[in-house]
Amino acid sequence: MSNGIYGIGLSGLAAAQAGLATAGHNIANVNTPGYSRQLTIQGTRAPQFTGDGWFGTGVNVSTVRRVYSDFLGAQANRAGAGASQLDAYRTELGKLDNLFGDPASGLAPALNDFFSAVNAVAQNPANTPARQSLLSAAQGFTSRLRQQDDALGSLRAANNQQLGSAVGTINGLASQIADLNRRIAEATAASPNPPNDLLDQRDALVSSLNQQIGATAVAQDDGSLNVFLSNGQGLVVGQTAGTLVARPNPDDPQNLEIGLSIGGSVLRFTADTLAGGQLGGLLTFRDGALTDARNALGRIAVNVAASFNDQHKLGLDLSGAFGTNFFTVPAPIVTNATTNTGTAKVGAAIASAGALAASDYRLAYDGTSYKITRLSDDTTTTYASLPQTVDGVTFSLTGGTPAAGDRFLIQATQFAAGNLKVAISDPARVAAAGPLVTGAGVGNLGTAKIGPASATAAYVGAPLPAALTLTFAGGFLTGFPPTVPVTVTVGTSSTTYAPGAPVPYTPGATISFGGLSLAIDGGPAAGDTFTVGPNVSGSGDNRNAQLLAGLANRNLVANATATFAGAYGELVAAVGNETNQAQIEGDAQNALLDQSQQALQSVSGVNLDEEAAALQRYQQAYQASAKVLAIAGTLLDAILAIGN
Repeated sequence: MSNGIYGIGLSGLAAAQAGLATAGHNIANVNTPGYSRQLTIQGTRAPQFTGDGWFGTGVNVSTVRRVYSDFLGAQANRAGAGASQLDAYRTELGKLDNLFGDPASGLAPALNDFFSAVNAVAQNPANTPARQSLLSAAQGFTSRLRQQDDALGSLRAANNQQLGSAVGTINGLASQIADLNRRIAEATAASPNPPNDLLDQRDALVSSLNQQIGATAVAQDDGSLNVFLSNGQGLVVGQTAGTLVARPNPDDPQNLEIGLSIGGSVLRFTADTLAGGQLGGLLTFRDGALTDARNALGRIAVNVAASFNDQHKLGLDLSGAFGTNFFTVPAPIVTNATTNTGTAKVGAAIASAGALAASDYRLAYDGTSYKITRLSDDTTTTYASLPQTVDGVTFSLTGGTPAAGDRFLIQATQFAAGNLKVAISDPARVAAAGPLVTGAGVGNLGTAKIGPASATAAYVGAPLPAALTLTFAGGFLTGFPPTVPVTVTVGTSSTTYAPGAPVPYTPGATISFGGLSLAIDGGPAAGDTFTVGPNVSGSGDNRNAQLLAGLANRNLVANATATFAGAYGELVAAVGNETNQAQIEGDAQNALLDQSQQALQSVSGVNLDEEAAALQRYQQAYQASAKVLAIAGTLLDAILAIGN
């Protein structure tokens, strides 16, 4: 009986001591990140049968178990990956918003100054200082574009550095998880009791990994965790850690791409397939908002330059010569993929600035046809041959032969803002004058009046050698050049007359021939004449300068839906709205993360009040077990005394 009591008392002491040690361990790690509280699991020893029945033999400590919910842990990891991605995304968007949202350093003031200078030339076209001010304002406009483009380029360079740093951190975490898998598997094989602290360390690493990249952990029978990325690829499989790489993108070497090294090859990832964590936020920003903003800024630059050039070439400078390009418009950049095996050379040219989309393009050859993909929305069109024009860009094959699988990146607008230049430096070469003059005969008896004539690029190629006289008689106009047709437009209806044929007179109709257009309105009398001819003394003429100034208020961007200032305003608004939306979504995701972490902590976290109560309970149990031993000793002494 006394041996049984001794055994029971000793087992109670051991159990109470284990409980005290566990509670003390919990208290000591109350501030340890990722620590889960632990419990001693007790169970009764096997009872002993006697003639009087089954008697208990004490208590056993079967194991020490950590209190952890895999479901709540996975939920917190998912919320953490989402919150980290949105935090990184909105941080980068904030930089973009500050760049475009600053009214002093934005493009709008420079654009306004430029067209104000054009208006000044229109008011005094022969004034050399006004012309010089226009050139200076143009230089200021292109300089501001370069400043903003340089800032965007710096954001991309910083993005590449952050991606490389994040990949290094991810690889380090994956290696540590694989090592812990090994240690946990060894500990599990050696003992049925779980290695709680090692499990906590590994779960903390998985949580840290989700701050960098979205990952899901799946438990295995040997106690290890397999970690899979959001695209389903395994980063950690058992005791083997994969390696992410950040390397120049084969399609666009200026950007880093992320991939998983498998054997001697690299499995490429994209922002769409690699979601979650800081890495996901950085990729989403670079391939989305940053690229879109740079393309939108470049599109504005190309539209301003191309529109201004087209109109400037229709005017006359102070020497009477037709204007030349005022700006040097950057050509689209074509980049061959480093994986191409063919010899093809692809060319790209801007056919219509007004039709440009704020996007890059990918041209791919599959062996039989060409696929052109607008990367901003992944719209793909298939063609049997080249050249083809898409969104105002003409794609052509300029040499060589493509091989199946060859790809080409075409960037028509992304770098245009940084490469735009002013093409002239002589104020006298500003083409402010109109190329044509019109007039009515001094002896005219009717009330008809002729308006100013406008020219197109076709007229510049074949201008009138001398003034032309149009005569009204019998309801017709004659005197047009004998070798060119004449088109009369009334409203939206146009009629073309053969060369040399008399042209019916319609008051107010637009008359076009040889690349020029004019209108005569009113009632002419028989024999009335009207003249149109080259402007031979146009130093004080401001008609082309007025047309140049009017470009600021015309819808010339995005298929004639926006002005230059309006397009920039849309860019600023788009970045601001995206930043605000990211802020709202980030706040909501962080709130979800807080809730998930609180739910996990309510299960796994150390509560000092509970641990204090546990200490007191185990202390009393220890003292009671000691009392059992003391009584057992007294009983034994009494038995021994009988023998004496």
